Parts: sequence; structure tokens; C-alpha cells
Amino acid sequence: MPINESDKNKDAMKMLLSDLQAHQKEARLGGGEKSLKRHKAKGKMTARERIDALLDDPKTALEIGTLAGKDMYPEYGGCPSGGVVVKIGLVQNTLCVIVANDATVKAGAWFPITGKKNLRAQEIAMENHLPIIYLVDSAGVFLPMQDEIFPDKEHFGRIFRNNAVLSARGIPQIAAVMGSCVAGGAYLPIMSDEALIVEKTGSIFLAGSYLVKAAIGEDIDNETLGGAATHSEISGVTDYKMKDDEECLKTIRDLVGKLGPRPTLGFNREKPVKPKVSPKKAYEVYTENGAKPYKMIDLLETFIDADSFTEYKAGYGRTIITGYARIDGWSVGIVANNRELIKNKSGEMQFGGVIYSDSADKAARFVMVCNQKRIPLVFVQDVTGFMVGSRSEHGGIIKDGAKLVNAMSNSIVPKFTVVVGNSFGAGNYAMCGKAYDPRLIVAWPSAKMAVMGGAQAAKVLLQIQVSAKKKKGETVSEAQEQKLLQEIQAKYDKQTTPWYAAARLWVDEIIDPAQTRETLSLGIAMANNGRMDDQYSTGALQT
Repeated sequence: MPINESDKNKDAMKMLLSDLQAHQKEARLGGGEKSLKRHKAKGKMTARERIDALLDDPKTALEIGTLAGKDMYPEYGGCPSGGVVVKIGLVQNTLCVIVANDATVKAGAWFPITGKKNLRAQEIAMENHLPIIYLVDSAGVFLPMQDEIFPDKEHFGRIFRNNAVLSARGIPQIAAVMGSCVAGGAYLPIMSDEALIVEKTGSIFLAGSYLVKAAIGEDIDNETLGGAATHSEISGVTDYKMKDDEECLKTIRDLVGKLGPRPTLGFNREKPVKPKVSPKKAYEVYTENGAKPYKMIDLLETFIDADSFTEYKAGYGRTIITGYARIDGWSVGIVANNRELIKNKSGEMQFGGVIYSDSADKAARFVMVCNQKRIPLVFVQDVTGFMVGSRSEHGGIIKDGAKLVNAMSNSIVPKFTVVVGNSFGAGNYAMCGKAYDPRLIVAWPSAKMAVMGGAQAAKVLLQIQVSAKKKKGETVSEAQEQKLLQEIQAKYDKQTTPWYAAARLWVDEIIDPAQTRETLSLGIAMANNGRMDDQYSTGALQT
């Protein structure tokens, strides 16, 4: 019996999900089994255990950057999850950002990706006015890479600038010193609203005992220098002395539970209605290799509330779908790439996943209207870029594309992005890629991110390399060209994978397509706690 298309699609997605689960399992081992055993022998909980103990229900929380650092820094043994765990979830029914150093990875030392992930966590807290909890257990900057983490604008020092900004904005910060907290990192607890320290395992100092001995000749042990008793009873740096991890985490929950009322934006929400089809139906809709046409509306129906979609300008600019919907009861505006082959009313054939002048014009207008109406925006990406060629250029594709980028860039309502398939070239930008400050950007395991598709890029790169060889007087046979093409495409294809993107935090997380609804709902609930400018302005638009 022949296998139908939906079964092929389902099998392909399940294979990708299996890869995702394997990568996540590896990342969650942190520094490995031996390192985990050594850590727990000190009476310490792991980073993820600490976070889960804080959360009301760990299953409903969203982890950010699970695959951060994947396959990076091999010369130093890698940095799984970037050496830090970040989750967004409910603590005493209050949505919080929780950041926990993983001391099983190089003693919690900061790699460049560690800094990037920490800054992203603080950015989420600032944008959405969410309380942030730091569970500190770190040896400080990873010295062999200090030049890539210490002095620049988006490096280690930005953490403390953000501490100050968060404080000034009235966003609660709680820091718990549950292990080492050294050098510049020692400023973090005292720059938080409240600081806890765990006896015997927690320590805070600008310089450890060895450095103190070398610098000023003073002979002192680390516990006397900066242990729990010192900072709770002598220096006054910390506010609470805790006997162990469990008591510390219980106290943090108590502190969060006593927070005063927090204002919300009041985004429109009604009683949630389940999607028209099962969320797992998404596995069957997205095509096996991402190249075949499909109906984007069929994907949307796996995560929007049933019968909630009102399409905007349905007959115009049909390579982008725009419209109002509800996700878990929340009112949203959706901008999604349609992957069908379309014949417009002018008789022109339009390729799915490509942005044409009419679709860019429509999407720009819709983004503006959603800002007028204070409705959050959800972008669903499966885009190969803008249409090229003389017809498009003469028709003003550049100014229409610029209009969409402008309208989206200046949006004052929260934006959320889901990359389901291709995210190529300027299409990534126009559809609210990472550079355009989405409150959350997540990807499916089927996502691909690059300046252009692998086949096209490989041919361009091949032409460049062959031309360079010929200039040197070298001859290149057809067989050599083919071998070179295969090598170039293999390298390029590796760089377009979702794993490569997640490792570098180009996306916040890779999710199971069946979890899209829950992820977006949490994101909107998170954004509902934030603040919003009073006025929406696009500046000068070339119409």
C-alpha cells in the first residue's frame, strides 16, 4: 500500500523531533555524569533541579536556549546549554524569569555564549517587566576566552548595567548565592533587591584567598574571606543566611509570594477554545523536505482557537496571509507566509513562500492596523525571500519591502515569531527575525535559517572559488567542480540547520510543533505584564 503525503510528512517530522530530543538530553547532562556526581556530593542541587523546585509546575515552564553553545568551543570541551539554565514560568502564581549557573560546566565559568544567554534573559525580564531570579554558582569569566567576554558592550559588564536598569524600572530582582560568586560577578547579589547565601557552599568575594595572598600578602581562607557568616553578620552584603539549597529555594518562593500587585496591559482575552484540529496535525501538514507547496492556513488551525480566524484582505497579496485570531483566548494579529502556488487576478503566477509587492504592501498595512488597535502580532515564517527579476524591480519591490520592514520595526505592540520552515535572506528581516526584537522567537525542528537556500548559495560560492583558481592559472575539471560543490553545500547546509541557529541563540528555543499554542500563549501572558509606548509612528514611508 503506497504511503500518502501526510504520512511521509509525519514520519519526517517525527525523525526531526527524535533528533531534537537527543540533542536536548545531551545538553541537560551539563558537564556530564561524573561532574554531576561531584556536584551533588557537595550537597548541592543541579541548576535544573533548583529551578524546578522554585516553579509551581515545571511542566508549564518554557526553557530558553537549551541548545545554546551546541558544538561550540570544542577545543575547551564545549559549553552545554551555554553553562547556564534559563526558564520562564510561574513562581507562586507570578510569571518570573529564572537564571541558574550550571556549575557542572567548567565550574559555571562564563563563555561568550554564557554572556549572550544571560543578557537575553535580562532583556526578556526588562521588556516584559517580569521579576528575575538569579541562582548564582559560578567561577566567573572563563579566562582563556576573556577577550571575547570581558570588555565589549554586550559582554559581561552589561549584566550589571542591566541590574541597575531593572532596579530603576521597579522590576524585582532576587539573587541567591548557592556556590561561588567571584570577581565582577560579586556585584550581582548586591545590585539585586535582595540577596540570599547558602552556608558552607555559598561564597562572595572580589578576589579569592590565593589572589589576596599574592596581591597584598594577607593569609586568609575563603570562608572567612567571603562565606555566609561573613556576609550575613559582618559585611551586610547578603540579607538572608540559608542552611541548604532547599531552605534557600523555599525562602525565595516565599519572597515572590509576598510581592505587591503588578499592573498589566490588559490585552484582549476570552475563554480559550481548542484548535479546530489536533496540534499534532502540524506534523502531517509541513512537507517532508520543506520544498513542496502546502496551505499555511492548515498549519495555523493547529494552534489558533477554532473558528477564530478573520482574514484581512483575503483576495490580495496572497503569498502572505494576514488576519485576526485567538490563541488560547488571546486576541492576536497573524502575519504568515503562504506556501501555495497562486495565480492572482492579473493572471500572474506567484510562488508560495516568496514576498511580492502586493503581499508586502498588505502585510505592512495590517501591521499598522494592529498597532492602532493594540493587538499583539504573531509572525509565522516559511519564507525564501522577496521576488527578484525585472518585473519585480520595476514594480517597486524594494520600496514595498522597505515599507513592511519599517512598519514592523517600529511596532509598539509585542511581536512573536515562529520559524516553521525557511527563513532566508531579507524575508527573515521582513517577517520579524531576531534583529527586530520579537518578545520570543522559536523554531520548529524543520526550520532553516540562512542568507539564501543551500543549493543557490553553493553555486554562487562555487563560481567564486573556481574563478579565483582560474585567475591563479589553475585548471578545474568538471569532476573537481562537482567535488568542490558537494563540499561547499555540505558546509553551508550544516550552517542552515535549526541546531546551528539555536546554538548561537538566533532563536530562543526549538519547540515541538504541537507545543506552539502553549508557547505563544505564555509569551503573550508574559508581554501582558510589560509596558507600551503611547504612540505608533513609522516615520517616512516611500509609497
